[in-house]
Amino acid sequence: MKFTKTFIGALLASAALTGAAWAECEVTLKSSDTHPDGYPTVEGVKAMGEALKEATDGKICIEIFASAQLGEEKDTIEQTQFGVIDLNRVSLGPFNNIIPETQVPSLPYIFRSVDHMHKVMDGEVGQEILDAFADHDLIGLAFYDGGSRSFYNSQRPITSIEDLEGLKFRVMQSDMFVDMVSALGANATPMPYGEVYSSIQTGVIDGAENNWPSYDTSGHYEVAKYYTLDQHLMVPEVLVMSKMSWDKLSEEEQAAVREAAKKSVEVQRALWAEQEKASEERIRAAGNEIVTDIDKQPFIDAMGPVYEKYVTSEDLKDMVARIQATE
Repeated sequence: MKFTKTFIGALLASAALTGAAWAECEVTLKSSDTHPDGYPTVEGVKAMGEALKEATDGKICIEIFASAQLGEEKDTIEQTQFGVIDLNRVSLGPFNNIIPETQVPSLPYIFRSVDHMHKVMDGEVGQEILDAFADHDLIGLAFYDGGSRSFYNSQRPITSIEDLEGLKFRVMQSDMFVDMVSALGANATPMPYGEVYSSIQTGVIDGAENNWPSYDTSGHYEVAKYYTLDQHLMVPEVLVMSKMSWDKLSEEEQAAVREAAKKSVEVQRALWAEQEKASEERIRAAGNEIVTDIDKQPFIDAMGPVYEKYVTSEDLKDMVARIQATE
């Protein structure tokens, strides 16, 4: 189902629930996001909240805590598993060490394009990955766009794989991302997202890797002026629910939660595309050096050991093959 801009605007305008509105709901689901209010993932969950409230005749609402108010991603995952947080929007990266299936869409260069990624994650493979969360006290609901991740740093433009040598990059707290950066000849430093700006500013790290909107809204472009569009990752964002919270709902309410999450995907993707374009325009206007002319093949070739290390079981190898075969 496609949503028009008018519909999206009306949905998001009505999604800004007040404290009084929450008080009227019988059930208020607490939702966490590390990104600030207004960011596409946050607005996507707002849209889900409005759809869920309407579907349940006002019984169930969602209260969103943006800007890492409830903690950084690793901490909020544990809180969600224990039912302290009901809903959580998290990148797949932090799940890589917990749920093997999430490693596959997190592999460098696994997706050829955004359209390819959408077809995979909206299809059978994506559903298998969502189902895998159930064994870890979580319910996988939907995938949001997380954009193409590329390297940015404060030291020099990266025009070849050799330019990465010796640079220190922040990565998400995932062994795979550490190995990816190491395979490229750079040094990986896992750290929470909220510590990146000051760490680049003070020289603890030289840079990080992320998408246009995150590079923009985090202010990282202010302290890391060089951005190379190698697009090594297209890691989706995932929306999960605590199984403890899920089990408190009736079957009809659970179905309403799933449907509201599904509807929110179209909203988030439309807003993501707009945000991506706006962020790119702002960063280019700021005078940052953007490297677009780069030969990706040496980067891709360097990923052989990463695939060998993480794609070990026959099930994961089959999943990789099915993704690569998806047209």
